[in-house]
Amino acid sequence: MQTTFCGKRISSILGVLPEQEFFFEDEVGNYAFPEKQTLRLKRVMGYEKHRISKPESAASDFAYYGIRHMIEQGWIDRDEIGALLVVTLCPDHFVPHISTIVQGKLGLGEEVLCADIAQGCCGFLLGLFESFMMLEHMQDKKVILVNVDVLSHKVSHRDRNDYPLIGDAATVTVIENSDTENEIYYEMHMDGSMGDVLKIPAGAFKMPGSAHTCVMRDMGDGNYKSLEHMHMDGSAVFNFVQTKVPPMLEHALRATNNSIDDIDYFLFHQPNKFMLQKLAQKVGIPFEKLPMNLVENYGNPSGASIPLVTVHNLRQQLKEHKYNCCFSAFGSGLAWGTIIMELGKLDNCEMIISDL
Repeated sequence: MQTTFCGKRISSILGVLPEQEFFFEDEVGNYAFPEKQTLRLKRVMGYEKHRISKPESAASDFAYYGIRHMIEQGWIDRDEIGALLVVTLCPDHFVPHISTIVQGKLGLGEEVLCADIAQGCCGFLLGLFESFMMLEHMQDKKVILVNVDVLSHKVSHRDRNDYPLIGDAATVTVIENSDTENEIYYEMHMDGSMGDVLKIPAGAFKMPGSAHTCVMRDMGDGNYKSLEHMHMDGSAVFNFVQTKVPPMLEHALRATNNSIDDIDYFLFHQPNKFMLQKLAQKVGIPFEKLPMNLVENYGNPSGASIPLVTVHNLRQQLKEHKYNCCFSAFGSGLAWGTIIMELGKLDNCEMIISDL
């Protein structure tokens, strides 16, 4: 799927982190592997530390915390909000939805459109797509896009493949109509036949949680997890990224008459440093244009990774300058997509640490 948008801009981005910070070296004893062998991953994969939410903290708590901060700091008035869109894989409940929970807690008007979307790694891209379409019908109102996941609650602490890289976080992005005529290029692909390579098998309607599904087992590779934990085929995901993403990026550049030199920053989903380095090498992207430092600082926060890596690396620059940026994400679904757009002269761009 390919399309373009005009007259839309991102005006503010807020990153919201949990207060708990854990270091990779302190968690080595969780895993059923020799310590020396495990520590090699620190250099190769870019592990250092990650942010993990408290057991009682839910996705709605992060969304509410972030939007309340924006309102209290004068980033946006309640009356300016036309829609509240939440993209997450971690609903508080089956019903009600996070967006309506947060709308009620914030006291937003009944005319505010609320919607939740279930999407992981490509959540920011899909959220922007929906936000751009909503703005076609909102005149001077703005869309609040929340990307939030607390996936550490669904990843086994004894899984060396997944737990060191997981991180919890939320981002809140304000999107609005604009007088600018700069074109926004959008491309998205999906392949559900490969969905099982990134899956939480149990806990929903297909396989409800039970005494059987919560039993921890050795998966045959020394990693212990239950059917209610995330299961990822790392090799399959790596091959998928290296095979599907480069031709998409090359097509997007051609379609927009851009070269790699024309793009100021490539702001990508952050699976781990190793995968991003290999992807950059395959496409020919200079490392200095593609920040790869999110996992080592916060972990991989799923759909929040693109706005979070943006704030982490460019928060000051984006208040003062505009850049030609390429967003790209790839993962659960499986899905992969890209956006090429101008980003900058933001009203606000900040990272805060919550008590969640």
